Amino acid sequence: MTATLETPAPARPPRPSLPRRVLAVLRNTWRGLTSMRTALMLLFLLALAAIPGALLPQRSLNKQKVDQYIADRPTLGPWMDRLQLFDVFSSAWFTAVYVLLFVSLVGCILPRVLDHYRALRTPPVKAPRNLSRLPRNYSGSDAGTPDEVIERARKELRGWRTAVQPGTRDGEITLSAEKGYIREAGNLVFHLALVGLLLAIAIGKLFGYEGNVVVIADDGPGFCTTSPAVFDSFRAGNVNDGTGLSPMCVRVKNFKADYLPNGQAAMFSSDIQYQSGNDLDSGTWRDTSIQVNHPLRVAGDRVYLQGHGFAPTFTVTFPNGQTRTETIQWKPDDATTFLSSGVLRIDPPGGMYPSEQERRQHQVAIQGLFAPTALLHGSLLTSMYPAMRDPMVAVDIYKGDTGLDTGRAQSLFSLDPEMIKQGRLVKEQRVNLKPGESSMLSDGTKVTFDGAREFVNLQVSHDPAQQWVLISALAMMAGLLVSLLVKRRRIWLRVYPDAQDDGVRRTVVEMGGLARTDQAGWGGEFDRLRERLLTENTGDK
Repeated sequence: MTATLETPAPARPPRPSLPRRVLAVLRNTWRGLTSMRTALMLLFLLALAAIPGALLPQRSLNKQKVDQYIADRPTLGPWMDRLQLFDVFSSAWFTAVYVLLFVSLVGCILPRVLDHYRALRTPPVKAPRNLSRLPRNYSGSDAGTPDEVIERARKELRGWRTAVQPGTRDGEITLSAEKGYIREAGNLVFHLALVGLLLAIAIGKLFGYEGNVVVIADDGPGFCTTSPAVFDSFRAGNVNDGTGLSPMCVRVKNFKADYLPNGQAAMFSSDIQYQSGNDLDSGTWRDTSIQVNHPLRVAGDRVYLQGHGFAPTFTVTFPNGQTRTETIQWKPDDATTFLSSGVLRIDPPGGMYPSEQERRQHQVAIQGLFAPTALLHGSLLTSMYPAMRDPMVAVDIYKGDTGLDTGRAQSLFSLDPEMIKQGRLVKEQRVNLKPGESSMLSDGTKVTFDGAREFVNLQVSHDPAQQWVLISALAMMAGLLVSLLVKRRRIWLRVYPDAQDDGVRRTVVEMGGLARTDQAGWGGEFDRLRERLLTENTGDK
């Protein structure tokens, strides 16, 4: 009869408590998020996420273009809008990647800063036991004593971190020297500046604002930054409601464009006048000039010259002799020849017609094309040069209800086709007019083309962190150059009295060197160091 002994199963370790498991998950998540690999992946993901913002129209830049893009794609467009592809840089998913990258970089850099600080306080590494095994080594003798050799070497190694220690032999002295710690400092400066750049951009997006306004040149009325309503388009920061704008007034004296013979633009410039600060109280206007990429900087704002175009002027003379003159900008359809299109709506003078209904039926609308240098193909108008050498318009003149009194928003550059379709606007004439020429309508109303004036598109931009963006970018460049150009290297000297009994006092010198980073050029530098440090050697072994 045989007895079988069963080995008891090992007891399972107790399962950690729920708080410990949660803490472990959080710790592992933090370690994964703050790894350099994760930071690089997030940086790549941020660049990838910015691609739709560069390829697709953005609502903050051109809302009309976004609306047209969605209208042209009735199925795909709304889904793209739900995914915030037309508001990429303010979308939830882009912000999430941005914040995660910021946290990851901070988590990566701070421990490295502490490690670098500890490394600076740590003495250089002791000399290895066998220097001849190093990639660069030397063995020879010197006529000086060990103390003299070490002291001479220390004087020659200014700028190196050095440490002198006794060796294992009688009379032996070792010297450890390191250089190139600034390489890691440059690397840290680069990454810290990157964090600063991301933070500065985020602050600018939160507290900045940007407004665009069209101003007629030739001493027009200009504008004052009293409220967002003075701008044709205005974008405030995420925590900025548009109030508290920097007070400033600008008016445009003229606009000058330089063109090459083929019509290509060479330079745009404009002479302007502005008021800010105490000038607003004293009524003082200051003269200056702005150009493309050369803005006016005042009161913490920047005024950019972004574009230009033409604003035709029409005078409508009604049957009773009263006149109305309007000048309004038309949209350039061709960036090369500046053939422009637009519309002008004119309301009859008050009291001319007995009823409001009759007055609305006698409104005048002018829609068509403007050519700064006209070229006719039969009766079809086009432009052959962007400068205003021979201006002409080709217009359709309508009478009826233009919709000015409806309170409904209308396009600045085209009439509402529904008004024409319903017969509320009736086309009276289609004519080509040069400056000074007129067209008479059936009821005796005369429409005169008076010429055109140039307008400029100005952008007022406020970014409280712009200077820090520049500082961070310069610091990134400096840190990157230092990290690429500076090399980490170490050298060791071991000196001790020669044991040969030939009546000649000698000191045995052993020297070794090691490049911590790039090996290129280290051999020549090691030889030059040896010649500087051991100038009195008597021969090699």
